[in-house]
Amino acid sequence: MAKTKVYYRNESGVSVERAVIADLKRSVRAAVDRELENDTVCEVCITVCGEERIRELNAGYRGIDRVTDVLSFPMDDFDIKGGPRMLGDIFICIERAKAQSKEYGHSLRRELCFLCVHSALHLLGYDHENGEDERLIMEKLQDEILDSLGITREA
Repeated sequence: MAKTKVYYRNESGVSVERAVIADLKRSVRAAVDRELENDTVCEVCITVCGEERIRELNAGYRGIDRVTDVLSFPMDDFDIKGGPRMLGDIFICIERAKAQSKEYGHSLRRELCFLCVHSALHLLGYDHENGEDERLIMEKLQDEILDSLGITREA
């Protein structure tokens, strides 16, 4: 099992329960642990933000001037000898997560955890935009990781 330190920051002004924050961190750790070797030390930062911030990031880094649910920014810094492997940053739009949880009929907790697992897999090199096969692999991994944590669509 990798040793993954997950940092959390909330820029949204919307309160997120401590138990949900703990589940977000657990979700990221579960995704990383599944993919990396036992002695790997990693760091990931989760930031919950509002629509304006996520739109700015999406426009600035992807050239897409619209709100999105989540963005992943891989760092994967291998230059630090003896230090942690910096996997990257995850930005989640709280308003989009709330809307999607209602749309899909599950809890905000489940939606936020799903977005964390999805983004962690992106930080690890998976990309559903690389074709149908990779999309199916990501979907299967996401479901397996969330199920292993007891974070189901009903939760």
